[in-house]
Amino acid sequence: MQDFIGRAVVIGVGATVLFDLWSQFLRLFGLPKPNWAPPGRWFAHLLRGRVAHADIGKTEPVTGEAAIGWAFHYGVGILFAAVLLGVWGTGWARNPTFLPALIVGLATVGCGWFMLQPGMGMGIAASKRPNATQIRMLNIVGHTVFAVGLYGTALLTR
Repeated sequence: MQDFIGRAVVIGVGATVLFDLWSQFLRLFGLPKPNWAPPGRWFAHLLRGRVAHADIGKTEPVTGEAAIGWAFHYGVGILFAAVLLGVWGTGWARNPTFLPALIVGLATVGCGWFMLQPGMGMGIAASKRPNATQIRMLNIVGHTVFAVGLYGTALLTR
């Protein structure tokens, strides 16, 4: 169990760091830097029993919501790494292949599209946003980068 948890933490953090580096790279093309305060606000309200908001920006602010958002972001990355290891076993981390990482990476898009975005008032797959197609494409590419991070971190730490 200690091996499982340790590997999930290391692989999840490594993959999330690559995802964040990718987000910084996209700033070179005029895209805004990620703001983890709204997901932090959503998560804090989720812990208080409120799942959905009409507009997370108009919901009561939470002290430390940016820090909560960053912790949530990395916690979810670790959780997704744990799912990968739970399905394919810790043996995968000792001899990683890309396909399982890609499957998990792309499956994680669904969590954003069907849980986080609707919960924050953006609609399913950001359907209420004027740039929904751009958001969806960035989600798919970003989570593919996350998959590369899962695989790459496993390679580096096997």
